[in-house]
Amino acid sequence: MQRFTKFCLGVFTTSSLFLTGCQHYQKPNTGLTPTVNTDDATQPSTQFELQGKIGVRTPQQSGSAFFTWLQQQDHFEIDLSGALGIGKTHIEGTPGSVTLNSAKTGTITATTAEELLEKATGWQTPITHLVQWVQAKPATSDAQVQSDAEQRPIQIIEDDWNVSLSYKDDAKLPNKLVLQQNLENGQQNRITMVIQNR
Repeated sequence: MQRFTKFCLGVFTTSSLFLTGCQHYQKPNTGLTPTVNTDDATQPSTQFELQGKIGVRTPQQSGSAFFTWLQQQDHFEIDLSGALGIGKTHIEGTPGSVTLNSAKTGTITATTAEELLEKATGWQTPITHLVQWVQAKPATSDAQVQSDAEQRPIQIIEDDWNVSLSYKDDAKLPNKLVLQQNLENGQQNRITMVIQNR
């Protein structure tokens, strides 16, 4: 349970910065087409605020937490609550400095989100590009994107992750994201993110 709690904290830590993948990604033959115009897609948005709930399921553990995520330029703050009874957790970062603080873990600092994730969980495979995905954008020119009839992305395959996006009515931004990462042993990491307020 403690390991999952750390994993959940790591999910939010890595989601807050634009990261590059640390593994070579082989594109599956899915019939999806690569993104053509990536000038806007590769530039992260500088300001948004999200509130909602996240669920994480790994081969070892599962659980959920409520979150508030504020992104302003290069600075971000994320507050977590209800994550397996660990109480309130605050994650804050700017380029070169990321800090996690909770009653359960104390204060953990690092220069990058990847480094903080490894310190907190030992997990070395980053969850990349969530800053872009919550805005229905691919993060790199290598992404494969499938869109609906309204030209909203409903699937993004990028850096070892398959992201499914759902929309409420005619909204332009998703209210639900399901991230799936297939593991070598045939198992899967799965993250479900429900955005209740923007």
